Amino acid sequence: MTQILNHCKFAICIINEGSDDLQVWKLYKLLDDPKALLEDYLRVIDESGEDYLYPANRFEIVEFSKLIEQRILASVVPNTSLNG
Repeated sequence: MTQILNHCKFAICIINEGSDDLQVWKLYKLLDDPKALLEDYLRVIDESGEDYLYPANRFEIVEFSKLIEQRILASVVPNTSLNG
């Protein structure tokens, strides 16, 4: 999974059991956290707007082209860089 996460920044929630700050079928931004990946967790910016660790099995990681990533990020936060 580490190699996959290096190339993408988004995941879709497929299970929100016990997590009120996640919505099923919603796209979430991921933050790089190699230590969390080793324990099968993902660092996700959830509905609270903060980043938290969630079990990786609650998400399906998705990849987009750089252009689509930029468009998604720009639609949420104007002038958002792909580097941050």
